Amino acid sequence: MQLPALILLGLPFSMALATHKLASVALGVGAGLRHIKEGNLKAYFAFFVLGFGLPGVWLGSHLALAIPSDLGTVALGLVTFSLGIYSINSPQLGTSTQLLKNNLLRWLIGGLVLFVIGILNGSFSSGTGLFVTLWLVRWFGLSYSQAVAYTLILVGFFWNGMGAVVLGLSGEIKWGWLPMLIAGSFTGGYVGAQLSISKGSRITKSAFEILSLFMGASLLFRSLA
Repeated sequence: MQLPALILLGLPFSMALATHKLASVALGVGAGLRHIKEGNLKAYFAFFVLGFGLPGVWLGSHLALAIPSDLGTVALGLVTFSLGIYSINSPQLGTSTQLLKNNLLRWLIGGLVLFVIGILNGSFSSGTGLFVTLWLVRWFGLSYSQAVAYTLILVGFFWNGMGAVVLGLSGEIKWGWLPMLIAGSFTGGYVGAQLSISKGSRITKSAFEILSLFMGASLLFRSLA
C-alpha cells in the first residue's frame, strides 16, 4: 500500500515507484525477522518464487521508466481495487492451508505466472504485491498468513531490492523522504508480521480487502480529479 500512499501525497508515478521500492526493502527485513524466527518459510519454495520472479522484475523495472505517470496511477488503482473485490467474493479463499497436488506442470504454470507478475511488479509494484499474495493462495494452496509472509519477504526485500537498483540508477528516488519511510516500513513490517502470526488468516484477509478497496478507489479518484 506504500506506493499508492506516496502517489496520493503528491509524488509523480516514476519517482513514487523508485522511492517505494528502496524503502520497502526495510519492510521485507522487518517482516522477515519475525517470520524467520517463527519458522514460517520453506527454503525450496522461497528459491522457486525468486527464480521465476526476479527476471521478470528486472525486465519490468526497465519498462517502468517509459510509463506515463497518469497511466501508471490509473492502472495501479484498477489492479488494487479489483484484487479487493476478488478476495471479498471468495469468502473461503486463504482462510486455511489447502493440500494441493503439485505436479511438474502445475509448478511450471505457477512459475510462469510469477514471472509475469514480476514484470508487472517492476512496472507497478505494490498492486502486484497483492497479486502475488492471491496467486500463492489460489494456485499453491497457502493460507493468507503464509502467503503474506512470503510476499513481504521475497517481494518486499528481493524483488523490490532489484527494482530499487534499476530505478535508482535513473535518479528518480526522493532521498529526503527515505529515513521516515524506512523507519515506518521496518517497524510496520515487524508489527504486521506479529499480528498475522497471532491473529490468523481471517483478520489478514479482512485487512487485505479493506486496504485494497480504499487505496484502489483513492488512486482512481485522484486520476480523475
